[in-house]
Amino acid sequence: MSRLANKSISIPSGVEVSIQGSKVTVKGKRGELTREFFDYIMITKEDNSIWVKPPKSDLTDPEEIKSHKKKYSSQLGLVWRLISNMIEGVNTGYKKVLLLEGTGYRSNVQGNIITLQLGFSNDIKMNVPEGLTVTVEKDTKIIIEGNDKESVGELAMVIKKKRPVEPYKGKGVRFENERVKRKESKKASK
Repeated sequence: MSRLANKSISIPSGVEVSIQGSKVTVKGKRGELTREFFDYIMITKEDNSIWVKPPKSDLTDPEEIKSHKKKYSSQLGLVWRLISNMIEGVNTGYKKVLLLEGTGYRSNVQGNIITLQLGFSNDIKMNVPEGLTVTVEKDTKIIIEGNDKESVGELAMVIKKKRPVEPYKGKGVRFENERVKRKESKKASK
């Protein structure tokens, strides 16, 4: 069985969790998140903790029990982690910071539209998904915040893929603490 699923998920104060079959709703000071999970995985709430368990079976053979647990192990870990991320999201939230490096690279946010100038002939305009907040500092620092870890990371990666960092001059879009392995220029290597 998944090592994560052997532990319970503790619910911090100020967070409410309701479970209706395979649907989990988490409410906190930052908002509400709802997610539907696999219908065969058992999610239960006891006191201030949540348990994720494999489906019950009436198997008696030890080998069959072992293969039954192994079959659902990765799914149990996934569900455990997703519920944990939901609780952390409504309690503290998630944040990603992107930096633009390059001559003339800029960004701007107006309403729910991000405008990126990344050295192409035309500006790149993107809509901000619902539930996310995007702010820009000094035209080259983009801060993405939200409750859902998945959507925060997805928007950050979509922006990053518009102009990946090149290894010679280091120009492009990168995460704040990302270390880019630099290459020596081709002329200097001869």
